[in-house]
Amino acid sequence: MHNATSLRKLFLGAALAALFVSGAPTAVQAKKAAAAEWPVVTSPVKRDDAMEARIAQIIAGMTLRQKIGQMTQPDIRSITPDEVRQYYIGSILNGGGAWPEGKKQAAVSDWVALADAYYKASMATDMAVNVPVIWGTDAVHGHNNVFKTTLFPHNIGLGAAHDPKMIREIAHLTAKQVRATGITWAFAPTVAVVQNPRWGRTYESYSSDPKLVRSYAREFVGGMQADLKGPDAVIASVKHFLGDGGTHGGVDQGETRSSRANLIKTHGQGYYGAIEAGVQTVMISYSSYTDSGTGVAHGKMHGNRELITDVLKGKLGFDGLVVSDWNAIEQVKGCTRTRCVQAVNAGIDLFMVPDDWKKFIDEAVADVEAGKIPMSRIDDAVTRILRVKMRSGLFDGSPMPTVAAASHMADSKVRSLARDAVAKSLVLLKNSKRNLLPLSRKSKVLLVGKGADKVGSQLGGWSLTWQGDETDDSDYPLADDMLSALQKTVANGGKVDFSADAAGVDVKAYDVVIAVLSERPYAEMKGDVRIPETLRHSDRYPQDLAVLKAVSGKGVPVVSVLFSGRPVYANNLINLSDTFVAAWLPGTEGQGITDVLFRAADGKPNRAFRGTLPFDWPGAACPEVSKKPVLFKRGFGLTAIKTSKLGKLVEDKLATCPALPE
Repeated sequence: MHNATSLRKLFLGAALAALFVSGAPTAVQAKKAAAAEWPVVTSPVKRDDAMEARIAQIIAGMTLRQKIGQMTQPDIRSITPDEVRQYYIGSILNGGGAWPEGKKQAAVSDWVALADAYYKASMATDMAVNVPVIWGTDAVHGHNNVFKTTLFPHNIGLGAAHDPKMIREIAHLTAKQVRATGITWAFAPTVAVVQNPRWGRTYESYSSDPKLVRSYAREFVGGMQADLKGPDAVIASVKHFLGDGGTHGGVDQGETRSSRANLIKTHGQGYYGAIEAGVQTVMISYSSYTDSGTGVAHGKMHGNRELITDVLKGKLGFDGLVVSDWNAIEQVKGCTRTRCVQAVNAGIDLFMVPDDWKKFIDEAVADVEAGKIPMSRIDDAVTRILRVKMRSGLFDGSPMPTVAAASHMADSKVRSLARDAVAKSLVLLKNSKRNLLPLSRKSKVLLVGKGADKVGSQLGGWSLTWQGDETDDSDYPLADDMLSALQKTVANGGKVDFSADAAGVDVKAYDVVIAVLSERPYAEMKGDVRIPETLRHSDRYPQDLAVLKAVSGKGVPVVSVLFSGRPVYANNLINLSDTFVAAWLPGTEGQGITDVLFRAADGKPNRAFRGTLPFDWPGAACPEVSKKPVLFKRGFGLTAIKTSKLGKLVEDKLATCPALPE
C-alpha cells in the first residue's frame, strides 16, 4: 500500500503541475483532479507471509481441473456432497428458496447436517492437500432462508434509524444465526446508493446518502466478520460492485450512467467502508456502466477489467476474493452462462454458476489450455480463494455448531434487538391531531387493511423465498404481524377488531382506526416500477385507497402505517389519514411498531418516533418530469408530540409517466 500510495501522489502531483503550466485555474482543476482519483483505503487484515507460502505450495500441487473446481460455485439444488468431492468444488451456495431436501420448514439440524456432509466431502478428495468447501447464503436481514428465524428490518428501515452501532450488533447476531446452521459466508451487506426508488432493490439500500452507507458498511462488516476465526464469525460479501444503485430509470440489471468522479464520490463509498473493516469478499453487479462524462459505454460490470482488477484489486488494495452474481456472466457480450473468458480475465475469482457448473468447468479448462485465459490469472483466483478460506479458519477444521446454537435464530436477545430496530426505523410523516399519539392501551381499535394480519406484508423479499412470496403465517410461527402485535398490546378495557376492507363496520364505535397499507413482497426484477407506471402506491394497490375511503371522515382518527420497500407517491393516502407512518419492511417483530404507537402499561409515553427519511419522499406520481418531485426531503421526520402543518396535499392526476430521454 505504501508504494501504491506514493505512486498515486506522484501521478496526482504531475497532473496538477501540468494543469498549472497550461494556465488552467489551479484551484478548480485541483478539485476536479482530486475528485477523479480513487481514495486510499487500508484494510486492517494484513498479508501473512507464512500463509502466502503455504497457499503457493498447495497451488503448486494442484491440477488445472482442481483449480477450476475451486473457482466454481453451484447451488445446493444442483449438486450432491459426493459431487463436491468428485469435482473439487470450492464453494456452494443456497439461493433464495433453496433449503435442505427442498423443505421450506427444514430444521436448523437439517442445515447443519447438510453443511457437515458438504464439508466432509470436500476433505475426502484425491488432492495432495484437501481444500475445505465454503458455503455462501443470502442472509440480508437475518438468516432469512431458515424457518423460525428472527428477521430484522430491511436495510431501508435501518437507514431511517441512523444508528451505526446498532448495525454492528445486527450483523453480529446475524452471523451467530448463520453459524448456527454450519454456514460461514453471507452475501451481505448491500451497499448500493440508490438514486431512483423505482428500482426493485431499493429496500436493500440503507440510504441515498453515501456517507451513511460508508459508515454502515464499516460497522456491518466489523460486526459480521469480527476476528474472522471466532465461533460466531462469518465472512461478509459487500455488493454489488459497482454503481448498481444508479441504474437508469431504476431498471434492475440496467445501465448506470455516471461520471467517473460521481462513481468515486457516490457509488464507491460503501466499498471504502467495507475495505476499511477488512471485508473479504466482493460481489459484482449485474449492471453496466457508461461514463456520462466521456460518453464511453464500458458494458457489463462482470467484464470490466479496469474497475475489477485495476481499481478494486489495485488502487483500493482489495486482496480477498471477487465473486460473480447468479448466472451473471451470460450478460457479458459474447458470453454464455457457462463460458466467459472476458469475466475471468477481468478479475472475477469465483463463479456463481448455480446449475450448469459441470459445463463451466469443462469450458474453462478448455479456454486455459487454448491460451485464452493465462494460468497466472487462474493461480491468482485460486490464491485469493484459499487466502479467504485460511483467514476464516476453514483450514483449521470446521467444527459444527452445538445443538444449543439453534437458539440463536430467535432467542430473546435477537428478538429484542430486532424489535428495537423496528421502533427506531419508523418515520412519522404526518401528525395532524394534537395529543392523539401515543395511543392509550385501553383504546377500542379498529384494524383495517389487506396486510394487517399477514406477516409476509411486513417482511418483503428475501424472506424464506427469493421474492418473499409463496409463504403464509404458518411459515413464521414466532412472528408478530400487526394484528397479533395489537392483541398483545391493547389492555383490558380496550379491544381490537379486524376487518380487511372495513365493509359493514360502524367506524364510530371505535376510538381509533389503524390502517395497514402495504406492498406485496418482491425482490430484484419483479419489484421494479418501470415507466410508464407511476410511483403512486394506490395505482398498484387500489384496495388500500378503498379501505381508507371507507374509514376516513367518520369522526374517528385514522392512523395509517405503510409497509413498503421504497418511498412512494401517496398524497391521496396521506390526505385520508390523520397520522401517517412509514414503517418500511420491519421484519418479524411487529411489536416494535406498537411500542411507539401506544403508551406503556403504566400509561406514560413509551417510545418516541426518532426515525428520519433515508431517501427523498416523492411529491409527484412521475417525479422525473415534475417541477416539485420531492414532498419530504431526506432527513425529514416528526416526533409524536409535534403536530404537522401539512394541510391538504395536491393530488397528482397523471395516470402514466412519459418515457425518459435516451
